[in-house]
Amino acid sequence: MGEQKRREARMTPVERIAQELTRKLTDDGKLIEAGWASLRAVWLPDGAPAGMEADLRKAFMAGAQHTWGSIMTMLEPGEDPTTADLSRMDLIQRELDAFGSELARDHYPTQGTA
Repeated sequence: MGEQKRREARMTPVERIAQELTRKLTDDGKLIEAGWASLRAVWLPDGAPAGMEADLRKAFMAGAQHTWGSIMTMLEPGEDPTTADLSRMDLIQRELDAFGSELARDHYPTQGTA
């Protein structure tokens, strides 16, 4: 069984729904916009000052644009991924996973801790 199949076998129902939604949004060309909508719903405070939403959206989209542009620039020529491509993608994943852990630690503490 391939790694993808093993990962899918371990998924919870919520993770399966999230994966399906992600694929659908990507196919519809709305993945990044959906990410922005999620961020806005969670982070934009009620009564935020005028312009804050536009500034936050620009920052979010700029981060997405930077990441995508960097990935397209760093890939080796050719159709098949190289060992260097995979290594670089792994480093990007590690960097983003570390940020995800930081976010979880700072903003989503586990229940039962003070």
